[in-house]
Amino acid sequence: MSHAPSNEPLKRTPLFEACQEAGGRMIDFGGWELPVQFTGILEEHAAVRERAGLFDVSHMGEILVRGPQAEPFLQKCTCNDVAKLSDGRIHYTGLLYPTGGFVDDILIYRNSATDFFVVVNAANTPKDFAWFVEQSKGFDVEVVNASADYAQLALQGPLAEKLLQTLTPLNLADIKYYRFAKGEVCGVPAIVSRTGYTGEDGFEVYVAPAEAPAIYRRILADGKPLGVVPIGLGARDTLRLESKMALYGNDIDQDHTPLEADLGWIVRLEKGDFNGRDVLVAQKEKGLTRKLVGFEMVDRGIARHEYPVVEGGATVGVVTSGTHSPTLKKAIGLAYLPLRMCDVGTEFSVLVREKATKARVVATPFYKRAK
Repeated sequence: MSHAPSNEPLKRTPLFEACQEAGGRMIDFGGWELPVQFTGILEEHAAVRERAGLFDVSHMGEILVRGPQAEPFLQKCTCNDVAKLSDGRIHYTGLLYPTGGFVDDILIYRNSATDFFVVVNAANTPKDFAWFVEQSKGFDVEVVNASADYAQLALQGPLAEKLLQTLTPLNLADIKYYRFAKGEVCGVPAIVSRTGYTGEDGFEVYVAPAEAPAIYRRILADGKPLGVVPIGLGARDTLRLESKMALYGNDIDQDHTPLEADLGWIVRLEKGDFNGRDVLVAQKEKGLTRKLVGFEMVDRGIARHEYPVVEGGATVGVVTSGTHSPTLKKAIGLAYLPLRMCDVGTEFSVLVREKATKARVVATPFYKRAK
């Protein structure tokens, strides 16, 4: 993750004090001062898998896209089919350059055909907003960076619905996966979506920044008897990696397309023209030369971000994410490999601290919750 230049003060979310109060150890994450852990990554990871955990994700950006041509505008900028969204639905998509590479991976919430709420990655917010503005020329559309108007909390895990339901009159059972509703949480206006970055059931809650600390403290207090705890960035990373959820700047970036990133399911070539479509069509016709795959370590060692994949002394690929999986009790990771090495079961070598260390391609996601 890119770090802010040292002469720039770190940005803080509205939940900074509440996270510190809860025991958070704060670090620089892409220019934001955020908790990396509270009690420890293993305990926090287990809490989310077994009970529920509460995350401060207020650093994420929110961009409003409104106007008569909001839908065709978003169709042009992104690879998934915005026309398939109905009111109250969300989808995951790629905001793409004409080269087919990622500006960012984003969520699009549809309020109506002329009103969309777009959630973008924190460090990418200024870049994404500038790109949207640039692309909006010629469209009857208004693009607003509303990031300062929202704080975001994520409550994730098997007990998330049970706990959150005690704090909202919304019927959470009616909010299916990748849907959202507007209502109140702890008596204040909120957007509640059944989304997350952990592979567990759970919700993301958007509220006014001033209201967020009281809600954060209330969820932790009410959740304490259920074993609900605050979660930091460390466990957020191990949870998302086990569930094979891409991290911008690691697994996806401007140099890789959604097809190479194994995200073909968000690419809707049939919807008509969009940024990067011709590149993706050509890749599909010619066949990919590389792809993002999951692996587990065969030899001892953890393959980390940017460790080279080697073959006969030459670098043939790169590890994008790697960690010890608390759930599976083994070292796992993601890597871009030449297509000939991408079949499940294929063994390859990663340079771990200058030593060729054996790994094996496995099926992903590494972890899938029981439905």
